[in-house]
Amino acid sequence: MKIIIKCKSIGKIRAVLSDENPKTAKEFYDALPLSGRTYVWGEEIYFPLPVKEIKAENAREVVKKGEIAIWIENPSFCIFFGKTPMSKGKEIRAYSVVNVIGKISGNPDVFQKVRRNEEITVSRVEAEPDAIE
Repeated sequence: MKIIIKCKSIGKIRAVLSDENPKTAKEFYDALPLSGRTYVWGEEIYFPLPVKEIKAENAREVVKKGEIAIWIENPSFCIFFGKTPMSKGKEIRAYSVVNVIGKISGNPDVFQKVRRNEEITVSRVEAEPDAIE
């Protein structure tokens, strides 16, 4: 399953949902399109999701650059592109456990341009065929 992440500062970029947490990934995909306002926390951006609870599914705190995830504690869509305030050494660490659902297809460094309170939309690829890889 492929998705498009769109915001003014970066345009459109693709991501691919993985099978690491298939139930979470499918529920997220089925709920698309989703929009929100970005929060920036170190080199992570996220936006709250319109759900009250997310169940842990192979949840972890340490993630890789370019991974996308759903934060369990405060249900949000997260994009990790570098260290966060919780990182130790070279690791990238979420605030608390997340369900990793995929990875950015292109260069995740583009998310450095995204600022707090920017409108962000996530949709299925078939709705946005002209996104960059």
